Parts: sequence; C-alpha cells; structure tokens
Amino acid sequence: MRDARRIVVKVGSSSLTTAAGGLDADRVDALVDVLARHLAPAEAGEAPGEPASRAAGEGKEIVLVSSGAIAAGLAPLGLDRRPRDLARQQAAASVGQGLLVARYTASFARYGRRVGQVLLTSDDTSRRAHYRNAYRTLDQLLAMGAVPVVNENDTVATDEIRFGDNDRLAALVAHLVRAELLVLLSDVDGLYDGNPATPGTSLIAEVRGPRDLEGVEIGSAGRAGVGTGGMVTKVEAARIAAAAGIPVVLTSASRAADALAGRPVGTYFHPTGRRSAGRLLWLAHASTPRGALVLDDGAVRAVVERRTSLLPAGLAGVEGDFSAGDPVELRDAAGHAVARGLVNFDAREIPRLIGRSTRELARELGPAYEREVVHRDDLVLLRP
Repeated sequence: MRDARRIVVKVGSSSLTTAAGGLDADRVDALVDVLARHLAPAEAGEAPGEPASRAAGEGKEIVLVSSGAIAAGLAPLGLDRRPRDLARQQAAASVGQGLLVARYTASFARYGRRVGQVLLTSDDTSRRAHYRNAYRTLDQLLAMGAVPVVNENDTVATDEIRFGDNDRLAALVAHLVRAELLVLLSDVDGLYDGNPATPGTSLIAEVRGPRDLEGVEIGSAGRAGVGTGGMVTKVEAARIAAAAGIPVVLTSASRAADALAGRPVGTYFHPTGRRSAGRLLWLAHASTPRGALVLDDGAVRAVVERRTSLLPAGLAGVEGDFSAGDPVELRDAAGHAVARGLVNFDAREIPRLIGRSTRELARELGPAYEREVVHRDDLVLLRP
C-alpha cells in the first residue's frame, strides 16, 4: 500500500455533506488536506504561491471519485430528501455538480493544485473509442499535475446507462487508469461481521477471497440517507477491483490519512485475480444489455470453450430492440446468459442472418455482412 503510486480514492455523499443535504466545506477541506499531502510535487512554475509544505508530497497520483452532486443540490432546490424520480435527481445533480467541483477547486487551490472534472456514463466506457478517450483524458490530467474528480454524469444518465453507484464506478475507474490501489471511504471504518451498532460484532481486517465473506451480514444502506450505496455496494466494488488485480482498502473518511500512508486500517481486500483487457471489465460490470442473442449448442461451446467470435451460423434467435454497437447478452437454448458482447448488427437485421454462413450472406446481401455478429475482442464470458 505504501508503494502504490497511482491511487483511486472514492468518497461517499455522507462524508461530504451536512444532515440537511448541503456541502460541508470543512469536511471537503479535511479530505483535500489529506490527499494533498500525498500528491506528487507539481512541476516548477505551475503553482505560484504554493505552500512550502507541498515539496514534502509523497509522489502519488490520485484520482478522486466523488459522490455528493445530487446531495449538494438538494438544499439549493428546496428539497429535504433525495428525490425518487430520475428527472428531479438529474436536476439536483445539475445544480450540485457545479457546487461540488467549485468547492474542490477552491480547496485544492490552497495547495496550488488544479482540478479537472470528468463525468462518465457506462455508455462512455464500454465502447472501444470512448473507452480509449476516457483513459487518455484521465492519464493526461495526471501527467499535467491536475487532480481528476470523477463522477457519474447524473444529469444525462438514464436508467439504462447508469453505473448504479459510485463505488462500482470507482472500481472500474481504478482498472481504467491502471491504479495500484483503490481506497473506498465512507462513514464506517471498515467491514464488520454484522451490524457495527450491535455489541459483539467485529471488524474484518482482511479479505483474501469470497470464502472470507461467507455468512457475513452486509448492510445495504448508509446511515446518512443521502447516498445510493451502502456497505453492500462497497463490498461488490472491492470484489470487482480485487478480481482485476487491484488491492482495496475500505475504511472511513476520517481514517483516509492512515489508509494512504499504508497503515493497517479498515478492511484490506487482497487481489484475487489479474488485470483483464480494459473494456471487458466495463462490459461485464457496467453495461446494461439492450437485448439478447440465442445461440445453438455448437455456438455456445465455441464461444465459451474456444473463446471464438459469434458467427451468424450459430444464431438460433434474437430478443429485444437494439442497435449495432449496443451490449447484448448471449444465451444458451435454456435461456442462461453465458456471455455479453457488443453486437455488430441492428436487431431488425438479425432474423435474416440466423443459421447462415458469412459467405452466403456476403453473396446475397453484400460484403458488409461477411463479418462476426459479435467479435471475440468485444465479448466477455459471464461466470455461472
């Protein structure tokens, strides 16, 4: 943990806002104070007036995934609680996002640091070109000494293209930027084997794999009521990151300094897998299928066992209304999802492709049809 140079830090709404729903400037400043102490020193001449203590920075690059936009917009719009309907959530996010970034900009400016806002939807990051652009933007911000502040683009995201919570977004961003550590901050100091408020429960200091969580009661809601997550989303995010080879520390915002310094704090999730191809992690965990392709038995074996592309000859049916480039599920004859991928044809084109060879289709419909329905580079297998 101490040696990690590129780190993603995620902070929840309850750690940044007041009980009434507005931003708490003192809490934001306290978090920034901690992060700034660990940042790599800015290049000479980039930050006039920077405090001398900045030279003591520890050489880390930090991407901040910050919730709080919707919560920050509640009070200014006269809302006493987070609205349930999407339209008012988007309105609150529109107001709150500007307040949130302005607060971070002012707070990091005390250390001569610039802030760059990056708003993402899952649709931005499951498609190949968009994924590359997101990586380049974040990587360049870090290279130029700025602190990327990432959030879901709540003002335009619909139910179909939402990440669902910023914990999962943080895990995927950690993979995107090739982070060496993910720190999840909340209002609880770690994962407990039951309700932390119940006497007799104990902190789980380390998680080495799924077996360590068997029988653990994981809460689904935060205490403050202004966020969408809870411990269950944090544990799921930790699992995603750990499976991609990224260690995770889960602790409270008040222990952020200890976590970044590498001291034993909160719950540490050991890596359980290796880094996978970039977009495939997003495709598996952040995309919402717009439809489904039904495969015959031979195509299922080819896709799952031999990791081949899906060809028209292996199709047995189609469900849903989707366009070329959309994520779809690949299902077996029993309806079980075996994979997910980005389809190369519109749903209305699929029926005339079913069971036919690419050579036959090219002769009849033209060379544009002599291709895979889902290319293996745009396909990820789903665990049973």
